[in-house]
Amino acid sequence: MPTIMTHTAVPISFWIAFGNKFIPWRLLLAGILFSILPDADVIAFKFGIPYEDDWGHRGFSHSILFGFSLSLLACVLVRWFRARIEVVLLFLCVSIVSHGVLDAMTSGGLGVGFLIPYSSERFFFDQRPIRVSPIGIKNFLTERGLSVLKSEWSTVWIPLLSISVSFFFLRTLARWIATRVGGNKNGKK
Repeated sequence: MPTIMTHTAVPISFWIAFGNKFIPWRLLLAGILFSILPDADVIAFKFGIPYEDDWGHRGFSHSILFGFSLSLLACVLVRWFRARIEVVLLFLCVSIVSHGVLDAMTSGGLGVGFLIPYSSERFFFDQRPIRVSPIGIKNFLTERGLSVLKSEWSTVWIPLLSISVSFFFLRTLARWIATRVGGNKNGKK
């Protein structure tokens, strides 16, 4: 799995790209939580549930059905999020499903159960450039942990931040052009 920090790259990048008016702070924080939430399934190990089980690590909590259902349920808080319902649903769904997508790009594990409960098959992508992260802070503070961070930085953070910052600048440029061409809000040019 990628590190917990890297799972947050997707909602953060969307927020940079689309801005606070489209994705308010409360929704951003929920998106960050949703992006890391699927890994709460590691608690299954404490209950003796094996990794490869549908309820094990990278199982149901990483499925598209789980992501969509939880995002749909979160729409009851649409007023609290201060965003349109379709934005809440789409942003949270992308944030949580991105977790499994990033996991399917790692070099280790048993794959991701995207289709659970309909199929117990686990999936990896053909290209798996992200080094799998060791579990536990003690294991992470090693040379292996540093190599994981390097792989995540080059394959996740740099591309996502490059795209999102580009969108930010295009959005800013479009707004600047609109004020120059359309005049100010009082109708004066």
